[in-house]
Amino acid sequence: MNMKRTARALLVATAMGLALAAHAAIEIAGVKLEDTVTVGGTKLQLNGAGIRYKGPFKVYVGDLYTTKKVSNLEELIAAPGPKRLSMTFLREINSADFGKLLTRGIEDNTSRTEMSKIVPGMIKMGDIFAANKAFVPGDVCILEWDPAKGLTIWAKGKIQAEPFQDPAFFRALMSIWFGQNPADWKLKDAMLGIK
Repeated sequence: MNMKRTARALLVATAMGLALAAHAAIEIAGVKLEDTVTVGGTKLQLNGAGIRYKGPFKVYVGDLYTTKKVSNLEELIAAPGPKRLSMTFLREINSADFGKLLTRGIEDNTSRTEMSKIVPGMIKMGDIFAANKAFVPGDVCILEWDPAKGLTIWAKGKIQAEPFQDPAFFRALMSIWFGQNPADWKLKDAMLGIK
């Protein structure tokens, strides 16, 4: 009788432990990521996360949160409500150099016609990254799109400028990670939850 009770208690404890583990934050390269975040009063689910490599070096952990599961750029842009992409840096990088990499990523995934329409956003983004000097391990850069406000860029816990109102600029920015020529294919697949 005691053995049955003990076995049942162990089964219940194991089941509870598995249920808790299913809802716990995940960890990538020492960076803890929550299952959900809230943007503009809307709860977002972790769509996927991974590591951005530059050669053999780990640069940052990237994570994408959405209102519903997305598996490509078109689905991401079409998904209702807010979206959030964040980067938690794993090594030091000059922020002006990082801004140039973002610009190159946009150029690699955007036509000349589209580029001409987003020049003001590109200039504003360049100014934001130039003002931050450097990102060091643990610093976080967050890109939040809220249809009611536009694109807000956070760096090191602070909002960097008035929100960008242009949806075309947001799409171009997201193409860095999810376009036809992403900066890192493995990171693209990881953030889209593609195994």
